[in-house]
Amino acid sequence: MSVHEPEVLGRAYDARLMRRLLGYLRPHRRSVGVALATIAAGSVLQLAQPWLTKVAIDDHIAPGDLDGLDRIALAFLLVLAGSFVLEYVQTWTMQMMGQRIMFDLRMEIYRHLQRLDLRFYDRNPVGRLMTRVTSDVDTLNELFTSGVVTVFRDVFMLAGIMIVLLWMDWRLALVTFAVLPGIAWVTHWFRMNARESYRRVRLQIARINAFLQENISGMATVQLFRREARNFEQFERINRAHRDANLESIFYYATFYPAIEVLGAVATALIVWYGGGRALQDTVELGALVAFLQYSQRFFKPISDLSEKFNILQSAMASSERIFGLLDTPVEITSPTAPQRVPDLVRGASDVAAAVRPRGGADPPAMSPVPGRGSLPVAGPAGSPGGARIRFEHVWFAYRGDEYVLRDVSFEVAAGERVGVVGATGAGKTTLINLLMRFYDVDRGRITVDGIDTREIPLADLRQRFGLVLQDVYLFSGSVRENIRLGHDAIGDAAVRAAARSVHADRFIARLPAGLDSEVGERGATLSVGQRQLLSFARALAFAPEVLLLDEATSSVDTDTERLIQDALHVLMAERTTIAIAHRLSTVQDMDQILVFHKGELREAGTHQQLLVRRGLYHTLYQLQYRDQERAGTPERAAAGQTAPEPAVVDSGSGG
Repeated sequence: MSVHEPEVLGRAYDARLMRRLLGYLRPHRRSVGVALATIAAGSVLQLAQPWLTKVAIDDHIAPGDLDGLDRIALAFLLVLAGSFVLEYVQTWTMQMMGQRIMFDLRMEIYRHLQRLDLRFYDRNPVGRLMTRVTSDVDTLNELFTSGVVTVFRDVFMLAGIMIVLLWMDWRLALVTFAVLPGIAWVTHWFRMNARESYRRVRLQIARINAFLQENISGMATVQLFRREARNFEQFERINRAHRDANLESIFYYATFYPAIEVLGAVATALIVWYGGGRALQDTVELGALVAFLQYSQRFFKPISDLSEKFNILQSAMASSERIFGLLDTPVEITSPTAPQRVPDLVRGASDVAAAVRPRGGADPPAMSPVPGRGSLPVAGPAGSPGGARIRFEHVWFAYRGDEYVLRDVSFEVAAGERVGVVGATGAGKTTLINLLMRFYDVDRGRITVDGIDTREIPLADLRQRFGLVLQDVYLFSGSVRENIRLGHDAIGDAAVRAAARSVHADRFIARLPAGLDSEVGERGATLSVGQRQLLSFARALAFAPEVLLLDEATSSVDTDTERLIQDALHVLMAERTTIAIAHRLSTVQDMDQILVFHKGELREAGTHQQLLVRRGLYHTLYQLQYRDQERAGTPERAAAGQTAPEPAVVDSGSGG
């Protein structure tokens, strides 16, 4: 099993990516202009310092005229003070701009992540997406603050020094430039090797991160199966590979910078040798020779800085390619451009109330069953006033390719009807809910709510009609109150308390140190599994949905808690449509209809008693489940004094 994210290092420079990156500078033109102006002015002041030294030596020290030295010294101090101020303004401006760009980019990424469908999240690990928002954006910040603009400073300094040297003495300037071919070769060698070394370091650190994330999350399993020693050896190998990659990278850096220093020293020696001889012949002034030496020292620093910027550039290219790859991921689940009109919800402001919508138009024609398998007409109770009417029409769906998890599924749930969905693991039960709320779109067929195709309803309008309770409850860090209303200020304390009371969550909330203001911790770590489940019920009811969707919602609570929830649900279901996916058949026995799925197909439909009489797939599931419960002494049937009849043999390939 691979424990790292593939690290593909693209081209060191990609003009297309760079143009797109520079687009983030457009809203900050003024800041860029200020930075460039300060860079230009600061470079001029940097160039003025050796020139002042030349003037001081040639015009005052050499001829013995000391009268003007105080003015030269004052000018030197003013130049240093001006350089400090300009450097401060440039650094402040660029850092502020970088922070604003990072803020905007992270908001853009997060906004896009919220719009992507669940199919995208099925393919991409959470850790990889977090890296896009954190580390990759930080890398681009380094490019904006110390990369793009400061490159102009280095180039400006190089060009300025070369012009000044040629203007002062072109012969001595050519002697100084004699080492440039050597610098060019060393720089090229460094870039080629450092690039590959950088790729290996990134690859190894990605492996370390992935290994740690996987093994720390699974520490209970590691300790249970005594894999500590084996995992330690594996981590040692990965960590050693990371160390070796870093040592190789250090070698190239340790070679490059001293090589530049040596070449700079060679240039200095050439200046002293050639310029000193000419100074003795009075063809070069002593001050000019000293200025040449100072300029040559300044000449090699931008060269090494530009090589360092190369590393920033290639890091930014790799990060920008990954970020833009994420931002360019198409949003497949979108609201329609010409949506169907959806009647407004009528909600109580201070209490939990059922959502009510006016209805119009004729009822759809009765569903025609497909002979053999997959489509069954399901009739609901007449005269149900609340909830929404839901209809699946010949729905096909696959998460990957043509591996269909739903095959030609058709059924109808009347407004206010309570429907249970049962079947073995992998039968497609949860997929029904995912499609109904448009977390995914159907491949074939359609789903309607109150006669309107879900793809023709704005996403916000569609999803606000549903209240979802999952088996794996997700709670956010914050208080109990915040986890029930999820930031919706329209849900007041009265509605929160009523929702909690309806599902009997108020009892354990009252025992918490701060009641509704008690912190639940990360993912509800301070609460028990049953308490988290009760909070998820309260959350769903606080939003007063028209449709309750329950996905194994009571499988994580004890028997006593489940009885409390069942009592509350019998009242709450009366005014809304309910679809309950259940593993325990006891939780759906009182439903108006039960849908039995097998291998992605709707095999049977009917009430609990009707399905038992048919002695089909549901009857087999019932027999198998209650036989296991009787062997385990499950109190549900023991209390009733019931025993299950012998299971009938069922052909699972039949149409039910």
